[in-house]
Amino acid sequence: MNRAELRQLAADRIEDARLLLANDRWTAAYYLVGYAVETALKACILKFVEETGVIFTDRKFAEKCWTHRFQDLVRQANLEPRLGQDISANPNLGGYWGVVEAWSEASRYGQKTEAESRDMFDAVTNDPDGVLPWIQRHW
Repeated sequence: MNRAELRQLAADRIEDARLLLANDRWTAAYYLVGYAVETALKACILKFVEETGVIFTDRKFAEKCWTHRFQDLVRQANLEPRLGQDISANPNLGGYWGVVEAWSEASRYGQKTEAESRDMFDAVTNDPDGVLPWIQRHW
């Protein structure tokens, strides 16, 4: 996949989650919102690769990208320092990242409440302080 495809996939998963929330499908909505964050961060990684050619200096770089952990993906996109600065400047963003970091790929196996799902959706999509608007500034 290329950056444009990953960005579109993130947008599609957000819209899917919006429809699921409207139809009381809490767990599926929660999972897809997290998946949108993952794909958006992977678009950021591709931007970093394009700008730096890091794959030619770090043989293990691509292997490190095969993860679902958001903090690892932020690190691979070289956005960790920026995220720290932006959270310091914007406590709302920090709070939203706290909600989002509870997500994992294993969440597809559990059950989520309406409140958990709506909190996750808001943490990701809130404009201007949500996680996805922050990611979009870097992809």
